[in-house]
Order: sequence, then structure tokens, then C-alpha cells
Amino acid sequence: MTFTDLPDLAGRSLGGGVVAANDEFFAAMDNLVNPEPSQFETWTYGPKGKVYDGWETRRRRTPGHDWAIVRLGAPGVVHGVVVDTAHFTGNFPPYTSIEGCQVEGHPSPAGLAEADWAELVPRSPLKGDSRNPFPVVDARRCTHVRLNIYPDGGVARLRVHGTVVPDPALLHGMTVDLAAMELGAVVEGCSDMFYGSPGNLLLPDRARQMSEGWETARRRDDGNDWVTVRLAHRGRIRLAELDTTHFKGNAPGSASLRATASPDDDSSWFDLLPRTPLQPDTRHRFRLDSPQAATHVRLDIYPDGGMARLRLWGETS
Repeated sequence: MTFTDLPDLAGRSLGGGVVAANDEFFAAMDNLVNPEPSQFETWTYGPKGKVYDGWETRRRRTPGHDWAIVRLGAPGVVHGVVVDTAHFTGNFPPYTSIEGCQVEGHPSPAGLAEADWAELVPRSPLKGDSRNPFPVVDARRCTHVRLNIYPDGGVARLRVHGTVVPDPALLHGMTVDLAAMELGAVVEGCSDMFYGSPGNLLLPDRARQMSEGWETARRRDDGNDWVTVRLAHRGRIRLAELDTTHFKGNAPGSASLRATASPDDDSSWFDLLPRTPLQPDTRHRFRLDSPQAATHVRLDIYPDGGMARLRLWGETS
């Protein structure tokens, strides 16, 4: 596994956003965290010139450098960043650096200016029209990152990959979705992800289309497909939601859930939901009576197919 396999903490899908930039003359700062890859169309020109699907500043005629501050949708420890200069060829920044900080609450851009920023990636060269990856070894928890470009230019996307570290005060004593990626849940294994990543199951909000879910190839044997989730926190699961929205001719015929607090002990797994028929394009909700707390859940689908979201509501323990 590389750091790019970890969730994008800054992605719009997790609620990330660009809260400030010193300049966005040619292209809007908000494009930096869009989940889709940057697009390029040769015929798109506006009153300020070529329209780019990214963030682009004007040509700097004074000393200094340009910057943009990103609020992470899911605070956590950053393991690596990708500065993507796709489609920026004669106008990409030759250098970048990345800083991070942890600020409680919901600070304004002015408040972030006074934050204790720490260097995550030192000043480093960039290539144009390329995905530029940079590993990060700093173990501090970050709520915001600052992208610096030297001296100016355009960046299509910023990906901030890492491990989610939620605020414990937001979990204690509350009923939460223990399978939420934004709270720290992750997929630890799956049988197949031919058409869609199993990580999509744990994303916030409802899927807008079939491509935003998990979908396997068609099985031609007697087995079934499955995915294993490490929960955001140890807890008792009270309600499960198995959402097949948008999956119509390719929804699973049925599904089951098992759980454990000792994933390496095969005998410790217990049933949460017995094998139950599913309907296409439907949000299924099942009230559960979990006999004990769990840290991991396995979803089995029979025999194959696609699912949009998995929600596992419960209390931490």
C-alpha cells in the first residue's frame, strides 16, 4: 500500500474546501479539491484568457509567492500529498511547499493567519502537466494545510492523503455512523473492485450515480463477494443501512453482516444480520441488536453486484 491508497482528507467528497487564497485571477481556488480529475477543452476562453479546471494566479511582478489554504474535510495525520499540475504546461509553478496546522473550531481566514503552521513538505520542484507526489513523515494531526507555489502559476488539484483522526468529543456518548470514512473507518479488504472502489461505501452523502458506489465483476463460480471494514471506533451497532441506490440490473440478490472485536480470531466473528434478500435501487434499513461491541464488520453480498453506501449506526464503547 502507498499513501495514495489512503483517503483524500482534503477532498470535496469528505467536506474539504479552500477557505482562502492570495490570488485566483485566472482560475478559481475551489477547483483544487474537486474529486473529479481536471478536464481540458481547447476552445474554452473567457474574458481573462484560457479557462482552466484548476487554480491559477496571475503572473507575479513583485517579490513573494502565492498560496491557498485548504480546510480538511476530515482532520487527521497526513502521510503524503499530490500536487497535480495537469494541463498546466507553460504556466505551472516551478516549486511548491506544503504546511499544516491544527486549529480547533471553525476559524476564519484571518484566524488561520495566526495559526502555528508547520512544514510538511519542504520547498520542492514541480513538473508541469504531472501528478507530483510528496511523502510526509510528520505525525501531527492537521485540520488545515497551506499550499505554497513559487512564484506563481497554476495547480489543477491538491490531494492530501492520510489517516482520519476525529475529535473524540464528537463521538463520546453519541450515536454515530461507525462506518463513516470521515470519522476514521477504512476498508481493510475486499474480494473484488472491478467497477468501483469499496471505499466509496463509506463516503458521506448519497451516491449521485452508480459510479460512486462499489461494484464487482460478474461471478461465474459458486462463491460470493465481500468487503471488510475497520470501524471508526469500537462500538455496538444498532442500525445498518445497505443502500443499493442506482444499482438496478446489478444489485446483489442478498447480503449479510458479521462483526468482531478480534479480526484475527476466526472464532470471534458473530452474526449482525443474517443473509437477507435485497431490492434494487433501495435504501434498506435493518434494526440490529448487537450482542457485543465490535471493531470490524464484514459485508457479504450474494453472489456479486453493486452497492452505493454502507451505514452502521451505533454508540462507541
